[in-house]
Amino acid sequence: MARVCEFCGKRTHAGGQMTRRGKAKYLGGIGIKTTSHTKRTFKPNVQRIRADIDGTVRRVKVCAACLRSGKVKKPTLGRRQPTTA
Repeated sequence: MARVCEFCGKRTHAGGQMTRRGKAKYLGGIGIKTTSHTKRTFKPNVQRIRADIDGTVRRVKVCAACLRSGKVKKPTLGRRQPTTA
């Protein structure tokens, strides 16, 4: 699925954006009035990375919070064994 973290399940959520107009009463105005209410979406910061999962390296979609917290283990570079000559 699109924009879903495979570790924590974080996904796109719906919300609302309110547009307000006016000056606050404590600043000497007559108060702030709502002029519109628009639906919008809150999208997580999901990135497609290479991760080491159960000893295999595969591409997964992971949110930035899981990357920072250490829930995802990235593969080390140069996994090949040195050849004996």
